[in-house]
Amino acid sequence: MQMQNIEAQTKSNTEAAQAAAEAEIQKQQGIAGSKVQINEAQLGFDIKKLETEAQVKKELMAYEFELNKKLKEMEMQVIRDKDTIKEDRKDKRTKIQASQQSELIDQRKKKGGNSIPPFWCYF
Repeated sequence: MQMQNIEAQTKSNTEAAQAAAEAEIQKQQGIAGSKVQINEAQLGFDIKKLETEAQVKKELMAYEFELNKKLKEMEMQVIRDKDTIKEDRKDKRTKIQASQQSELIDQRKKKGGNSIPPFWCYF
């Protein structure tokens, strides 16, 4: 009988050890599955983060492009305005010069003829 008790005890211990081993395997599998899920979630988060950063950079680049375009247009307008001012001043000088020449011609006609114009008329 003592032999049967020892065998039963051994069998019971073996079954308990086997059950513990199986429980440990299941625990390790659960931990491994959880780690995989965590890694997948982290990868998903990282991908979403990169996509968001790419979208923000794209929007910033578009905004910068628009600002540079407006700046270039403003610079071109300044150049056109400068040219217009130069031309206006040139036109004004030409009108003044024509007016002065007209006055000189009128003065000569009034004086009557062949008088020699002042030396500054030649410049």
